[in-house]
Amino acid sequence: MDMKKLMGFSFGILAILTLAGCGTSQAKSKDADLNVTLVGNPATANPAIMGDVNSSSLVSQVEEGLYTLNKKGKVVAGVAEKVVKPTHNGTVYTFKIKKNAKWQNGDPVTAQDFVTSFRWQVNPKSKSQVANKMKYLTNYDAIQAGKKSPNTLGAKALDQRTLQLTLTKPQPWLSDILATFGYPIKTDLFKKYGNHYGTSSDKMMAEGAYKLVGWSGNSDSWHYVKNPHYWNAKNVKIKQVNVQVVKDPGTASNLFKSGKVQETFLSGQYIKQNAKNPELTTTLNSSMRFLEFNDKRKITHNTKVRQAFSYIVNRKQVTQNVLQDGSQPAKSLIPYGDGNDPTTGKDFSQDVGNLLSYNPKKATALWKSAKQELGIQKADLEMITADTDEQKHVAQYLQQQAQKYMPGLTITIKSLPLAQQINRGSEGDYDIDLDGWQTDWRDPADFLQMADGTSSVNFTKWDNAHFTNLMKQIDDTTTHTTQQRWDLMKEADKYVTQQAGLVPLYQQAKAHLVSKEVGGLTYSITSDAQYKYAYWK
Repeated sequence: MDMKKLMGFSFGILAILTLAGCGTSQAKSKDADLNVTLVGNPATANPAIMGDVNSSSLVSQVEEGLYTLNKKGKVVAGVAEKVVKPTHNGTVYTFKIKKNAKWQNGDPVTAQDFVTSFRWQVNPKSKSQVANKMKYLTNYDAIQAGKKSPNTLGAKALDQRTLQLTLTKPQPWLSDILATFGYPIKTDLFKKYGNHYGTSSDKMMAEGAYKLVGWSGNSDSWHYVKNPHYWNAKNVKIKQVNVQVVKDPGTASNLFKSGKVQETFLSGQYIKQNAKNPELTTTLNSSMRFLEFNDKRKITHNTKVRQAFSYIVNRKQVTQNVLQDGSQPAKSLIPYGDGNDPTTGKDFSQDVGNLLSYNPKKATALWKSAKQELGIQKADLEMITADTDEQKHVAQYLQQQAQKYMPGLTITIKSLPLAQQINRGSEGDYDIDLDGWQTDWRDPADFLQMADGTSSVNFTKWDNAHFTNLMKQIDDTTTHTTQQRWDLMKEADKYVTQQAGLVPLYQQAKAHLVSKEVGGLTYSITSDAQYKYAYWK
């Protein structure tokens, strides 16, 4: 939770001084630091439980999985010696870990380090938001239900360097997961810190291109320092990356223009202002923003209430006038670029078509009917959102529309640091959550499972028997062909959108300013730039 991502915020003098003097003039030196920004504070540095985009961004710079993404975003061998082919009808993967794969202190990366990570990821006690990424490993369901020990998971260290994963059924997209989420945890440190592992840079260890330095868990600035023990360290050109959390796009733009940072995000009017800037790069993201409604509460349990909310949203107006950042109106729960028909090659979102429309009159009628069903005349609901410029502005638009076309409804907006928003969402402590999800592999099921009653990331607790049955069939890759599975996903997408189990809003775009003096920073629909590929021109 890329499900998934700032008004009145300004830098403190100390933060500015931290970056001062680190401008583009340094680019003439190959040893110069690279200065970058991140839009929000990461919730954790523990790869087994990270669910927000900021944590994923941090972890991806300092950890490496069995596989990794090359400069073009293609899956290649990472810590593993090679990309392997599964055996036993696509259900058993056996990996050999590189001899020179080491943690930042020089200790070897072991097969057990991956087992430790995967077991904690699926352990219900971890409350991991990404546990479902391992759901095809044997005994996953029983472990999640508390019926079996995490030690029974289908992840086994055959010896120090040999890892074996056993699946209940084929998972064709497993390679993508292993390249973007299947990171190890240093076993001895995890035994020492337990669920405090990854709460600060002192309570974790990296085995990727960089070490994490100076991150306390709520820091607004920290460093990625080159890891000399990284197996491919000789090809890492930038020795240190300085990161500063900058939530305000105006501040981010000014820092870039003044040469204090060489890479930063942009949003809203600042993207329009830089439309002709050759240093601007804009890419659609594999991220969908949507509204979650707490199904355990009386008013938001009502289907007509949720459907009314969907009809009050002019998605084109949101993307063009509110966001102005290249984001695109949602057509369903699935973003563009998330998969192609195995027979025709047609994109999933185009194949399904536009399932969403703006119809205030219908919203008002649905709301009136819902009030009669609920026996109420008025209602007060709270909408929680992350404290970013993007989400605050969208929440204000939704508040205005809801109170205009749903008479008697009062919406209160509560903006929270991302970690707090995620926690309240996972605990079910909300009425409406302006949330999102970002996937790292191209398969619509990753978004559909956000509404599955059996999924750990279904914060709504919407538990629809028909939809759950569809998801079970989609997950049954042994029984169904690739085309049959595709058709089932289309059916599921249409159903959840019509029932407003989730209310899709827009597909996010990511816009960055990248200094012309820096090379190697590339972006794709599923990945941000990896600093291990950056270099001074």
